[in-house]
Amino acid sequence: MDAIPADLILTGGKVLTMDDRFSVAEAVAVRDGCILAVGDAAAVARHRGPATREFALAGRTMMPGLIDGHAHMDRAGLRQVLPSLAGCRSIADVKARIAEIARGKQPGEWIVTMPLGDPPFYRDPEKGLAERRWPTRHDLDAATPQNPVYIKPIWGYWRHTLPLVSVANTRALALAGIDRHTAPPAPSIEIETDASGAPTGIFREQTFMPLVELSLLRAAPGFTVAERVASLPAAAAAYHAFGTTSVYEGHGVAAELLQAYRQVHEAGRLTMRSNLVFCPDWRGVEDADPDRLVEGWAHWLAGRGLGDDMLRVGGLITEIGRNPENAIRATAPTTGWAGFNYDMGLPRERAMALLVACARQEIRVTGIWPNMLDLFAEVDRVAPIRGLRWVLGHIAVLTRDQVGLIRDLGLVVTTHTNRYIAKEGHLMQARHGLPDEEAIVPLRWLQDAGVPVSLATDNVPISLWQPVMQAVTRMSTAERRPIAPGQALSREEALRAVTNHGAFLTMDEDRKGSIEPGKLADFAVLTADPLSVPDGALGDIEAEMTIVGGRVVHRRGHAVTAAA
Repeated sequence: MDAIPADLILTGGKVLTMDDRFSVAEAVAVRDGCILAVGDAAAVARHRGPATREFALAGRTMMPGLIDGHAHMDRAGLRQVLPSLAGCRSIADVKARIAEIARGKQPGEWIVTMPLGDPPFYRDPEKGLAERRWPTRHDLDAATPQNPVYIKPIWGYWRHTLPLVSVANTRALALAGIDRHTAPPAPSIEIETDASGAPTGIFREQTFMPLVELSLLRAAPGFTVAERVASLPAAAAAYHAFGTTSVYEGHGVAAELLQAYRQVHEAGRLTMRSNLVFCPDWRGVEDADPDRLVEGWAHWLAGRGLGDDMLRVGGLITEIGRNPENAIRATAPTTGWAGFNYDMGLPRERAMALLVACARQEIRVTGIWPNMLDLFAEVDRVAPIRGLRWVLGHIAVLTRDQVGLIRDLGLVVTTHTNRYIAKEGHLMQARHGLPDEEAIVPLRWLQDAGVPVSLATDNVPISLWQPVMQAVTRMSTAERRPIAPGQALSREEALRAVTNHGAFLTMDEDRKGSIEPGKLADFAVLTADPLSVPDGALGDIEAEMTIVGGRVVHRRGHAVTAAA
């Protein structure tokens, strides 16, 4: 019998299949968006037909597409929506950039820009200015007196240092109703004033999630659904450039972000396999019966959720407790950088009732704060959760006993090594009063316990190769030394964490995560072999080509459209 002809053949490379045996193949055939055959070049060549497209790997390494366990992918696109101030090295540069933007605006039209500093981290932006200070409202007035101007603060978790700073000009302050009598809405906010008591236009926040733009400067326009729709394909493209083909949005999505994803998918422009967790907005339903509420959600949140291989919504996130600042943020008309609802938290007793109801309806739950582990265990004693793949995210410090509990509860873990190893790993021992550093992101303990660990970027930066490098080297970028080197993963284990375990996280291990016949044709053709590059070069790997469902979505140095 003749071999089934392939739509696409990739041949002549080192194909890391990531199957159970960690097999290495030479070629892959694809048909109808799925893998038709894997093996040596001669065997796969049998599937060459008259219409088969062929790509010569030329010795490059190819592996399954990477799966980001906590991505916040949309933010990579939103950073392109607002005018950038990157590269400004003086107040004069800032004024010139604002004046340039104003030339394309009508008098009275708002100008809202990206923060001062250079992406992705925006480190110490005022130190990069010649004057070693922030611009004031008077500086911005000189650039455009006819337009209200607001320089947004960063999303604080990009940099993990405080304060967050934003600046408004005189016209913006007037529209926002801010004068010498205005009181900060929260203790974390400072409204800087001059010697006469008048606001200078500079706001400082001792909080990682911006509050000023969602309260005092609420008059400034936020991100619209249309802007989110327009920017999502660019966000996906940015992640594809590093070989990512699937994301899990474990922090949950608010209605505005879910609507954007849906519109992009319906238009055929969604190239990233996107698994979204529901983020509830509790306003107006605080007193609703949790059993009735969850019963109504079960038809679309239970199990793998509702949707298809490209877009699926399933499970929910919550947290324990509510704070006054989140209550203020939640009243804003948009969620800003977050994309999730700020008021997802519940008093512990009510959170317990909600999670028990979720367990009974087989709805998975995600928690990203340490106190959720004890709550998960308490829920399990009432309604077993093992087998539901509840998620514990952003792990920072875990004891051996906690690792055992995670294993016994059948949890899936997602990490934040960009923060808790690279940026702050050297601080964690003192911060948590640890006898040594072994409990800091203990990947080896988790691996040896059989806990599925999915690596994640949290959007800072967007390449999963940084977390892969951190898992292998445990390197602190602050002190240039390894943090708990005994907790390192092997390269094979780290690669499984961005493929096999990511697929398990999204409940798609039967569909993706390895290169095997019948699975989805999601591939990353890499600039270097992750098994042989020096340790320090792991984080520099990019994708020469990224393929989702047999369709090229990224090709290095080439423009690729969603229909390519």
